[in-house]
Amino acid sequence: MPVTSAVYQPRGVQTTPRLSDFKYALPDRLIAQEPLPNRDDSRLLIVDRDTRTYRDAKFPDLLDYLDPGDCLVVNETRVFPARLKGYKEKTEAEIEVFLLRRLTEELWEVLVKPARKVRTGNTILIGDCITCEVIDNTTSGGRVVRFHYDGDFAALVEKFGQPPLPPYIRREARPNDRERYQTIFARVSGAVAAPTAGLHFTPELVKKVRAKGLEVVPLILHVGLGTFRPVQVEDLSRHRMDSEYYEVAQASVDTINRAIAQGRRIVAVGTSVTRTLETVANFNGGIKSARGWTDKFIYPPYHFKVVDRLITNFHLPGSTLLMLVSAFADQELIMKAYRHAIRDKYRFYSYGDAMLVL
Repeated sequence: MPVTSAVYQPRGVQTTPRLSDFKYALPDRLIAQEPLPNRDDSRLLIVDRDTRTYRDAKFPDLLDYLDPGDCLVVNETRVFPARLKGYKEKTEAEIEVFLLRRLTEELWEVLVKPARKVRTGNTILIGDCITCEVIDNTTSGGRVVRFHYDGDFAALVEKFGQPPLPPYIRREARPNDRERYQTIFARVSGAVAAPTAGLHFTPELVKKVRAKGLEVVPLILHVGLGTFRPVQVEDLSRHRMDSEYYEVAQASVDTINRAIAQGRRIVAVGTSVTRTLETVANFNGGIKSARGWTDKFIYPPYHFKVVDRLITNFHLPGSTLLMLVSAFADQELIMKAYRHAIRDKYRFYSYGDAMLVL
């Protein structure tokens, strides 16, 4: 149940925000470096848009704010071990190859580290059966490579790859990160970053959600590395999102459209779910079945067509994720809630605590 509350007044007419409006100072000690022992041990900050209040809770208290008939929409993407360690064929210099996007059966877009040591024509050896041939540069500083291998490439990546922990987790990946940096909904491999709002759910909590009469509805958006890419322009209209692949099956569409038609609420578990639902929204108030690539960038002011409630983590300063959450609620309300979370020592980012925006 709530243990603190704060109320304040809106500042009046809101102008179009700029990048600097989404900056805040976060002490390093609040960046979660390790997951909690139990997924649902995390804290939950409840932000109420109608009363413009926020209050502290625990994640299992989420059930108190969900009603029978609500649709809880989750992302079934699975993070694959995209970080491959290898060495250059001639110099034996250690090189990291970070898989971003499959272009053809053998061609991939990747990041390499250290980038200054990797040029077109270089060959990188990974494990005992993968050869990585660098064939081109990308406009974003990456590389296009051709892999040569014996066997099933996906299985080899699972064998030799490491979990792609975010750059603000300043430690090497450990074996338990393979499971812990996945949501319990993870089913379809393709993400290089976890849809972190889903990390707080346990099978037991989902059983309680269903027992209360809610429907749990899946979709897929393969979260890309662009989720961590900083916005570098003050004028947000000039920022371009990296494209991410999504799928929304007809069965999910039918369930969500039926709920919308009956006036039931759509609760998005995460910004990735929110972007996907808003990508496939129809003008008539429902959604359509689709698959493809989305570069939808949601920032204030924005009229949400589908999502009624949002579960999300605490996001990086100046990030597109923070901008989406601010568009859903209100930039001033969200930034004041963030300042409260910092004062109250919430844990931030991927392995951190959560927020529910009502």
